Parts: sequence; C-alpha cells; structure tokens
Amino acid sequence: MEKFFQHAAMTDGITVRVAVNFLPEQSRIEAGKWFWVYHIRIENHSDQVVQLLSRCWKITDGRGMVNEIEGEGVVGEQPVIAPGGSHDYVSGCPLTTPSGSMEGHYVLRGEDGVLLEAAIPFFPLAAPATESSDRRAPY
Repeated sequence: MEKFFQHAAMTDGITVRVAVNFLPEQSRIEAGKWFWVYHIRIENHSDQVVQLLSRCWKITDGRGMVNEIEGEGVVGEQPVIAPGGSHDYVSGCPLTTPSGSMEGHYVLRGEDGVLLEAAIPFFPLAAPATESSDRRAPY
C-alpha cells in the first residue's frame, strides 16, 4: 500500500518525503506524554549514487523548547541510494506537549566525494483534541 506523504523538500536532486501520524496507543496523555510515528522516504533523482552519512533534527515542542539531535545514519543504517532509487524508514518522536514540530537535514556523500545537505521538510506534530484536554472550568 502506498503511503500518503504529507510533506516534501528537494535539494540538489534528493527529495525527502514525510508522512506523520499521532499514535494514541503509544501515548500516555494522562502522564503528559504524546507520541508520533513518522515515515521518511529519501529519493535519489540525481545522476550519481549517494550515501546517507548523518542526520540533524530540530524538534520543537508546544512550549517552544527546541531539542537538536545529531547522529550517524538513520535507525542504525547509512544507506546507499542509487540514481532513481529510494530508501524508506520509520521512526518515532515523543513529546511532553500535545503539539510541536520537526525539521532538519541529512548529510549525504555523492560518489564524487562531495557532501550534500538535503533538507528534511518542516512538519507539524499535532495530537487530536481529547476529552481530558478539552475540559473547561465549570463556570
């Protein structure tokens, strides 16, 4: 089944697509914990083989607190993507607020040795309203 990608960014022939979903079954709203899963597809529309070396994420919660995360590869892999090919992976993001956002970039190396920063598009994290979050003072 083809995933519906809601957000996309293209940098020098590399397209990054994102689909994000709130997971109520992984969240503990009464404990102030919300959880999203995101599916990333990295497409190589360039004319050379590229390898994903690292990632840099900027995660912002609903209070405006920013957490920057850098690391090698994605979910333990440094995939090599041929021209016309793609790499998919799924990961998750917990927050202590019912909304926030993510964005960032990947560092890839082409077969010519040149490094490229491919943008990861900005995407919102928004939990649907819940009965407990919709309660109003009785007056």
